[in-house]
Amino acid sequence: MDHVLTTQAEPIKRTSNVTEFILLGLTQNPELQKVLVVVFFITYLITLTGNLLISVTIFISPALGSPMYFFLSYLSIIDGFYSSSIAPKMISDLISEKNTISFNGCMTQLFAEHFFAGAEITLLIAMAYDRYVAICKPLHYMTLMSRPVCVFLVGMAGVLGFLHGGIQILFMVQLPFCGPNIINHFICDLIPLLELACTDTHTLGPLIIANSGSMCLLIFSILVVSYVIILCSLRTHSSKGRRKALSTCASHVTVVILYFVPCIFLYLRPLTSFPIDKAVTVFCTIITPMLNPLIYTLRNAEVKNVMKKLWEQIMNTDNE
Repeated sequence: MDHVLTTQAEPIKRTSNVTEFILLGLTQNPELQKVLVVVFFITYLITLTGNLLISVTIFISPALGSPMYFFLSYLSIIDGFYSSSIAPKMISDLISEKNTISFNGCMTQLFAEHFFAGAEITLLIAMAYDRYVAICKPLHYMTLMSRPVCVFLVGMAGVLGFLHGGIQILFMVQLPFCGPNIINHFICDLIPLLELACTDTHTLGPLIIANSGSMCLLIFSILVVSYVIILCSLRTHSSKGRRKALSTCASHVTVVILYFVPCIFLYLRPLTSFPIDKAVTVFCTIITPMLNPLIYTLRNAEVKNVMKKLWEQIMNTDNE
């Protein structure tokens, strides 16, 4: 009888064995670590500066008051937070000799990563819908894309992102972690953590991965269909209108590809790690948030003109 009680109590005890995880990081080479610290620190600064600049410019400029820029401002905010949930810890671990993260810290990072990622990809749907209405239903644009509608769409992106991150955490905190506690990655993510769980994850694992993989595939499919419809409708527009619409949509499509290709690779596949996973994760969590403001700004004359005028006003104020 005592043996049965001990066996039944064991799984509960095992769940609390691991209180922290050791992150192996990107590399164990000290010289390469020094180089990566500089590279990622500069990248992170550019990400924060670029996204903050776009958000502030849109918020204070009446000329950028259209729904497209309203969504872009919040996309920049999300990108800043998304990068901040990964980059500071990664840079710190490249400097530190002991790269540990507490169990609660690991779950917090996992939630933040999937919360902001889920909110961002949902917001991309709102941006695609905005372009669809602007190009395919221009006479109804101000009605269909009123400010309350835009606020609702941004709010829904936040809610869906929260639900996505929350579902991941609800699954993960129920898994027993009894050792080893070494994560062969630079962040706490689904597949590396599932590989450490001391239980059979053949059933639960695919469900957890499917939450991200199916979301990526579904939203990517919706975006592809919407942009195909937009491109088909451009045949009836004038050449000038067609060029302007193509320029705007090109920025959106570029961001969609940069985000969803790594997302689908990481989460829509069998439950196993690959050596290239770290590089792909760096691209979608560190590089893409830095590229987004550059893509939208460099291809958008309106944003560049407003930034130029704001800069001239600041310089004139300083001279006075």
